[in-house]
Amino acid sequence: MGIFDTFNIAASGMTAQRDQMDLIATNIANVNTTHTVAGGPYRRQVAIFREKMNFDQFFTPASFGFDHDDPDQALGGGVTMAGVVRDSAPLKKVYDPNNPDADEHGYVSMPNVDLITEMTNMIQASRGYEANAMVVESTKTMLMKALDFTR
Repeated sequence: MGIFDTFNIAASGMTAQRDQMDLIATNIANVNTTHTVAGGPYRRQVAIFREKMNFDQFFTPASFGFDHDDPDQALGGGVTMAGVVRDSAPLKKVYDPNNPDADEHGYVSMPNVDLITEMTNMIQASRGYEANAMVVESTKTMLMKALDFTR
């Protein structure tokens, strides 16, 4: 790994947490959306993350005795969002016969967004972002101290 790989890895973590916060904000904004463009109520969105592989030209997995063709043995290079999936949890049913989206029995299908879950996920994403920012700051301090030794 190169000297600046730590910054790249931490930055990928910060980007992943920002993307997570974007999805959480979208979920919270649509907590009462009973009719979407696609039809039907809004469904909660969940991010799928995966590890980024780092095949650095100077320190390849082969140089550490790993098989370069086996991605499970590659050096980690951070995280990336592999995609977004819709939560398949059941929709909530609320009795509201005056709502234009109510069925023949007066029930409206509401989004499967739970505010407590979203707020918990938001705190977790915020803490993850802060942790990655601390990695950047600590690495910067360490590099600055290393430069002081050269004087």
